[in-house]
Amino acid sequence: MDDVEFEKNRRDQLTSAPGDKWDDEAAAESIAPRIEVTETESGAKRIDVADTAAVRPGAGDAADEV
Repeated sequence: MDDVEFEKNRRDQLTSAPGDKWDDEAAAESIAPRIEVTETESGAKRIDVADTAAVRPGAGDAADEV
């Protein structure tokens, strides 16, 4: 294997994830966007955590704080 082919294969491995296909509902849900980006008329962009995101920022439970 030459260096060019090695680098291409390495890049493919690093930029893909197992189950990254939209073939089934579970896979589609696991790679669904976790942010929502909106743009105002003035061009400002707002980035929010999606309501559907499995993990949300904010204060955790007291049990989580160690």
